[in-house]
Amino acid sequence: MHWDFALILLFLGVAVPVLGRRRVRQLIQMPNTTKMDRISLYASTLAFQWIAAGVILWRSNAHGIRAGQLGLAIPNVALALSTTVVLAALILLNQIMGLRRLVAQPEKVQGILPQLALKLFPQDDVERLAFFALVATVALCEELIYRGFVQRLFEDWSRGSVVAAVVGSAVFFALAHLYQGRRGMISTLTIGLLFSIMRGWTGSLVPCVVAHFVADITVGMLAPARLRAGMAKGKLQVAYNKVDT
Repeated sequence: MHWDFALILLFLGVAVPVLGRRRVRQLIQMPNTTKMDRISLYASTLAFQWIAAGVILWRSNAHGIRAGQLGLAIPNVALALSTTVVLAALILLNQIMGLRRLVAQPEKVQGILPQLALKLFPQDDVERLAFFALVATVALCEELIYRGFVQRLFEDWSRGSVVAAVVGSAVFFALAHLYQGRRGMISTLTIGLLFSIMRGWTGSLVPCVVAHFVADITVGMLAPARLRAGMAKGKLQVAYNKVDT
C-alpha cells in the first residue's frame, strides 16, 4: 500500500466523519442560521471538496492511475446514458416520496436531520444559486473520491474483486455521512452500494454523478417549504388536541 493512499483513506475514514459530526453539533446548537452562515458553509464545503478531489487526482496520477481507471471516462456511451436516465429517475422518485412521508408524519419533522435541513438549505434566489454550485461540486467530487478513487483502490488491493470494491466504497461513503445518525448511515450505505454497482457495471462515474446531483438538488429545493408545512401541520395538530382535551 502506498503511504499517501493510506493517509488519504485514514483521513476519509476517520477525520471526515469526526469533523462532520462536530460541525453538525455546532449547527444544531445554533438557534438559527443567517444568510451569511449558509453562504459561508457552502463556500467552505466547495473549497474542501475541490481540494480533496485535486489531491486525489494528483496522487493517483503520480502512481500511474489513469483518469479512465477512476471512472472519468465513458467506455460504453449507450449503456452509460440509459443507466443515467433510469438511476436518476429512481432517485428522484425516492426523494419525492421520502419528503411526502416526512410531511405526512409531523412528529418526524422535529428530528435532527429535518431541523438541520431548515438551517442549511437555501432560502432565497442568491442562496439557491450558490447551493446549485455546491450540489454540482459535491456530486462530482464525492463520486470521484468514493466511487472513483476508493473503489479503484479496493478493487486493486483485492486483485479484481468486484464485491470488495463495491462494499469498500459504500462503507467509506456511509462513514462520511456519520453525522446523519444510524438511520441516515443505513440509507447512505444502501445508496452507496447501488451507486458503486452502477459505476462498476458501466465503468463510468456519469450515472452516479447525475443521480447524486438529482438527489441533493431535489431535497435542497423542495425540502424547506415542505418541512415548514409539516411543522405548521404539527403545531395545528397539537393545538387541536389541547382544545379537544
